[in-house]
Amino acid sequence: MPRTNGTGQSGSPALDGDLMFLARFAGPLMLVARAMLAYIFIVEGAEKITTYADVVQYMQANGVDGRLLPLVILTELGGGLLVLFGLFTRWAAIALAGYCLLTVLLFHLDADQVIELRKNIAMAGGYLALAIFGPGQWSVDGWRGRAL
Repeated sequence: MPRTNGTGQSGSPALDGDLMFLARFAGPLMLVARAMLAYIFIVEGAEKITTYADVVQYMQANGVDGRLLPLVILTELGGGLLVLFGLFTRWAAIALAGYCLLTVLLFHLDADQVIELRKNIAMAGGYLALAIFGPGQWSVDGWRGRAL
């Protein structure tokens, strides 16, 4: 029997159908995906604690009040940990998507910051997808949903 291409037309293979086996691994794969998304924020948030004075200078050099650094650390480290563990995941993902876009506007609009700009836009997209689709079963949110 010929496969359809997703529009009902025969000819090309149904690539989405070929990947349906991934559904069996959705829980652990979402855990890995959350860990990959959270990694940069957990590391960066912890690093900002150890290099606090340098980060304040960097922020001030870019016209951002250094007194906001505790909020930055809370957003990066706290938000990253929430995403990693899958706790209040959708809210944390929305906050981190916004943070990525705000970072673009405040720090990465110069011509020499194109890679950082693109990276932050891509991460914001990943966080929006996480906010829409949720953390998966292997998460505190998933466990709490099953417990109710």
